[in-house]
Amino acid sequence: MTGDTVPRYPTLRPGPFDPPAELAELRRWEPISRMEYPDGHVGWVVTSHHLARSMLSDPRFSARSEFKRPPVSRPGADPFYGAPALPGWLVDMDPPEHTRLRQQLAGRFTARRMREMRPEVDQIVGRLLSDMERHGPPVDLVQHFALPLPSQLISALLGVPYRERAEFQRHSETLFSLQATAAEAAAAMAELYALVRELTKQDRGQHRGLLATLTEEGTLDAEEIAGVGVLLLTAGHESTSKSLALSVFALLSHPDQLAKLTATPTLIDNAVEELLRYLTVFHFGVPRTPLEDVWFGGRLLRAGESITVSLPAANRDPGWFGAAADRLDIERRTTGHMAFGYGIHQCLGQNLVRTELRAALPALFRRFPELRVAVDPGEVPLSTDMSVYGVQRLPVAW
Repeated sequence: MTGDTVPRYPTLRPGPFDPPAELAELRRWEPISRMEYPDGHVGWVVTSHHLARSMLSDPRFSARSEFKRPPVSRPGADPFYGAPALPGWLVDMDPPEHTRLRQQLAGRFTARRMREMRPEVDQIVGRLLSDMERHGPPVDLVQHFALPLPSQLISALLGVPYRERAEFQRHSETLFSLQATAAEAAAAMAELYALVRELTKQDRGQHRGLLATLTEEGTLDAEEIAGVGVLLLTAGHESTSKSLALSVFALLSHPDQLAKLTATPTLIDNAVEELLRYLTVFHFGVPRTPLEDVWFGGRLLRAGESITVSLPAANRDPGWFGAAADRLDIERRTTGHMAFGYGIHQCLGQNLVRTELRAALPALFRRFPELRVAVDPGEVPLSTDMSVYGVQRLPVAW
């Protein structure tokens, strides 16, 4: 990583839970450094916690899709990067458009609102665990638990019939896949908009979900509501299911930490935060672009240059989390982790994710205290070709 060589974003992980080792080297020697993007142009990568936090809260760095370029080869991003954001797709917008949309949604995802949903979350968790028990071992934890839990919850919250899950899961996988072509991704997005558009029409006066409420309030137009629905549906189940399944795999692979959690259930809130930090499922970080020439971290960043903020690297920074930042420790002080990003684009659904993990993990290990991975851990297939990292399947027995 020294001399005249300009590296590409590293993707090869040394193990199922650790980010690429090259990111730690960059963070140690050049926390903001040059990086070659897949199209051959040279931009930047940020790897330290301090610089990542500073950049993500600095309005001089834009999140607009017109400026975005993926840090790894991802043909499926071509229809959406380099062009104005799709209606309702607030993650690709700056203020004031981002602010206007976010204000319509933030109040629906507060910690208080999510606490009110806890009985519903517990009910779904209990039902899924009973189904697992009836099925008998071995089962794939992803298909039987980690995927249906967030899918059912986000469907209920939005007012989308759960029977549509197969359709939106299929299109969502296409959008997050690095292997999808531009045509496939564009078609998947169009299908999702059409699906949500139609469901919103059917939903009026029936399910009373968020989409119906937004329609009745009339502060967003129909296309914006469809876009918000697609964004929440895809992000709401994909990232949470990956976090949940990978958390179970991590705890089963660290029996000392699992023993602590089962012996002291009050550790669950901190354990969830530590798992979110340690695992950081957003595999490739988030893109930003300076709107003007900016001196930042001792470097002159030119207006329009591409920057990737590596959340996995920032969340393993010993400068913030201590010398043992690469170790899973559910008793660690986790304040300031950026598993959900930082700044105005910090994940809208983070309180929902926390609620699901806090309910699911203790209930799973109470119901199946002898839970174990049913194959050699080295045989668990990993989602390395998705922008959200995790396990594809997790066979478990008890």
